[in-house]
Amino acid sequence: MRTSNTSPAVHGRDLSKVYDSGSSGDVRVVALDDVTVGFPREQFTAIMGPSGSGKSTLLHCLAGLDQPTSGQVFIGGTDTSSLSDTRLTALRRDRVGFVFQAFNLLPTLTAWENIVLPLDLAGRRPDQAFADAVIDGVGLRHRLGHKPNQLSGGQQQRVACARALITKPEVVFADEPTGALDSKASADVLGFLRRSVDQFGQTVVMVTHEPSAAAYADRVLFLADGRVVGELAGPTAERVLDRMKDLEKVVA
Repeated sequence: MRTSNTSPAVHGRDLSKVYDSGSSGDVRVVALDDVTVGFPREQFTAIMGPSGSGKSTLLHCLAGLDQPTSGQVFIGGTDTSSLSDTRLTALRRDRVGFVFQAFNLLPTLTAWENIVLPLDLAGRRPDQAFADAVIDGVGLRHRLGHKPNQLSGGQQQRVACARALITKPEVVFADEPTGALDSKASADVLGFLRRSVDQFGQTVVMVTHEPSAAAYADRVLFLADGRVVGELAGPTAERVLDRMKDLEKVVA
């Protein structure tokens, strides 16, 4: 775990997210309740919590995929709430990487074309030495000319991981990245995310419900009822499972 740069890669301040529901909008659902949290650079943080705890909402607000009802999000030194839609889109493209459960690859493009798509959209050339390191890291050099329907689920997710890193983003957000994978493919993806921190100095923030996945992280952040209720450094699957059992008893 690296701590050479003490300023967070991502910082959420006083974040709240409230949804109005019911036929007349008179029912308020508080998904995030005044959350302040930072994510150190060059660290791997897992976010966990019972169903409905707000973990995915927090990730989406931090990543600029959703707007909080109130509060601020900073990526590096940039207050994303102050950005226009156009500038926010550019920030997500250039400074943030995403890995989703559903892979989100374009079926008409090859693996290589999917990997470099963010750079193509920005009109930038890949750093070939870095691209080679990423491709070798995910073990897909022999599959670069294949399209997604010619790849296994695990291979598709490794393409998505390579795409997330190719722009050298300030942070990679991963939302249940192993949710659709078997145990071997999950280990491959999580191992690569771990190595991206250790070898490339990447920052990774991952939502997961699996204690075994959280054990790859440097720390685990726990949410319940839209609030941060604890964290665990140096997690093991057993310690995470015990903490989750305690949380589920509280919210039951």
